[in-house]
Amino acid sequence: MNVEHKDVEVNGIRLHVAEQGSGPLVLLLHGFPEGWYSWRHQFAPLAEAGYRVVAPDQRGYGRSERPEEVTDYSLPRLVGDVVALISALGEERAVLVGHDWGAPVAWATALMRPDLVRGVVGLSVPPVVPAMMPSPSVTRHIYGEGFYQVYFQERGRADAEMAADPARFLRRVLVGASGDDPRPDGPRIWMIPEGSTSVDSLPEPESLPDWITEEDIAVFAREHALHGEHAYTGPLDWYRNIEANQGLMSPFQGRTIDVPALYMVGTMDLVLAMRGVPELRSMLTAIVPDLRGDVTLPGCGHWTQQERPAEVNAALLDFLTGLD
Repeated sequence: MNVEHKDVEVNGIRLHVAEQGSGPLVLLLHGFPEGWYSWRHQFAPLAEAGYRVVAPDQRGYGRSERPEEVTDYSLPRLVGDVVALISALGEERAVLVGHDWGAPVAWATALMRPDLVRGVVGLSVPPVVPAMMPSPSVTRHIYGEGFYQVYFQERGRADAEMAADPARFLRRVLVGASGDDPRPDGPRIWMIPEGSTSVDSLPEPESLPDWITEEDIAVFAREHALHGEHAYTGPLDWYRNIEANQGLMSPFQGRTIDVPALYMVGTMDLVLAMRGVPELRSMLTAIVPDLRGDVTLPGCGHWTQQERPAEVNAALLDFLTGLD
């Protein structure tokens, strides 16, 4: 894979970025618990089509810096990283493509700084304006203490469970939240039963599906392990700001996301099992008036661009061509 790597100073921290190609800038924003490598199937197709493709390790992940304070991972700070990265790359505007947590960052950047965003693509997570995700005080009431986002709120607990053996955790979460989950009863919310752990709540897969290899898992594990026992503290701190984000983003209540947009989700994605998401999806054009596409990927789980790279790349290129 002919991808160049470098560090960029943005918004007071150092971010590692992977880059390929030249042309209009396309920023690929990963989610939890991934990194730049989750976009490995997108670099070459987009670069060959005439785009400058850049995927950062977002703050707290992999080769990027891990700020110490929980408040360093608020949504406005994450948006600030994207804004500063566009400038640091010598560009004036970008198309943003976000998956999982990267989608709320992409949606929020388009909401807050539409002047910098030519178009926005959300994979898996639709926009919930203005804070992009419901607060733990609400999800605790709906799902209980075992809901993964609620479980993550205690700093240090899930952090230690995952960092004890990153490869074991990654193998379980990547297969368990995929369309190849051996439990064949539709998409399911990640729940952590009382007495279990974030890792043990996910079954050990007997084998890996075709879209992920042991080498891929080893790459993710090595990158995450660069932060040692805090491999997942920064990434989990993103979740620990969801409640605070409700207030921080409140000035944007009532605003719409007005740039051209695309949404993609798999039928087996756990996000679709969350309360209110199907209704939210049915009214997307009220939130994103210039919605150019709402794509459903049959049988695809949560790891959209890794599980269905050909379909995702085709949809991205079609969207990008429409912008050009």
